[in-house]
Amino acid sequence: MSNVRVVGTGITPFGNVPERTGRDLFAEASIAAFEDSGVPRDDVEAVFYGNFMGELAEHQGHQGPLMAEAAGVRAPATRYESACASSGVAVRDAVYRIRSGEADVVLVGGAERMTNLGTAGATEALAIAADDLWEVRAGMTFPGAYALMAKAYFSKFGGDREDLAHVAVKNHENALPNEKAQYRSAITVEDALEAPWVSTPLGLYDSCPISDGAAALVLTSEAYAEENDLDAPVAITGTGQGGDRLALHDREHLARSPAARKAGEEAYADAGVGAGDIDVAEVHDCFTIAEVLAIEALDIEGVGEGISAARDGRTTADGETPINLSGGLKAKGHPVGATGASQIAEVASLLAGEHPNSEHVEDATTGLAHNAGGTVASATVHVLEVVA
Repeated sequence: MSNVRVVGTGITPFGNVPERTGRDLFAEASIAAFEDSGVPRDDVEAVFYGNFMGELAEHQGHQGPLMAEAAGVRAPATRYESACASSGVAVRDAVYRIRSGEADVVLVGGAERMTNLGTAGATEALAIAADDLWEVRAGMTFPGAYALMAKAYFSKFGGDREDLAHVAVKNHENALPNEKAQYRSAITVEDALEAPWVSTPLGLYDSCPISDGAAALVLTSEAYAEENDLDAPVAITGTGQGGDRLALHDREHLARSPAARKAGEEAYADAGVGAGDIDVAEVHDCFTIAEVLAIEALDIEGVGEGISAARDGRTTADGETPINLSGGLKAKGHPVGATGASQIAEVASLLAGEHPNSEHVEDATTGLAHNAGGTVASATVHVLEVVA
């Protein structure tokens, strides 16, 4: 089975740019990815595009061909929607398309325009990723849902708000040199603990921002990369996907992420690696508790032990397994349709030694990207390795 090479990556700065359209953002990311790859647009055989709230934010459906046009590509295009895991799912299908031999070159990515809706509008739009009948109509929002998960975790395994504050401090620190990050400002544990409440026990610094942005990847078969003498040392060698019941009250666990565990196990097996082989990871930290749940589900930390990982330095930039060296969703930002593809772009850059934080993982050969939808009713995991 052929490895799928990451031959080009492009990420727009994430932030607050309500005047920019989704097509404008994806065009920018795609231009950067093509320039990075050296692949002609005419060689692209398919476009896979992740987007969650285009109908609400831009009154725009049928975005696949629209975004192919924005990228300057004439190829069949498909939009993927899996809430915040939309482009993670798109990447997974791109990997399968190339592995099957049906395509040698695929443009994959995603974008989201959110800030033009305002805080209340974006919160309402995001809420449709929950169960409308039993959660949204009862007033559930995602800060409230993750607050319930945090309370369940504290009750079952221990830990407190100060542990979560260390996650926020770490990720803000990681974002400082990342020019694509929305928040390039250091915070202290005291800042996090004294910030306004969002939903107890989560405060402002436990929560990712509302963001606009896009990310794009040019993926090719190994044969295409070699035949065209492309500089592509990093490959996606493992892919996995898991799911869970949509509504929190229907789940067996509130303090665990079975969907992420299933996706991780599948990706590890696919790549022929284990959790102990992971040198660096980007995980879905839409809230600080989400990072804790993710690293436990992926066996980077033991169950009940992830809560202390940032505080004790195990997941900091110079720790045993650095987590979210990009700044994560927490500080880099979370334009939901773009997040999964951007995580893979960050890991590929880190492994290739081209990231502003690569100095912390100079000997890294294996990385992981974990993308989640909603309260982790959907999850994808991809393993990336240096192969040349």
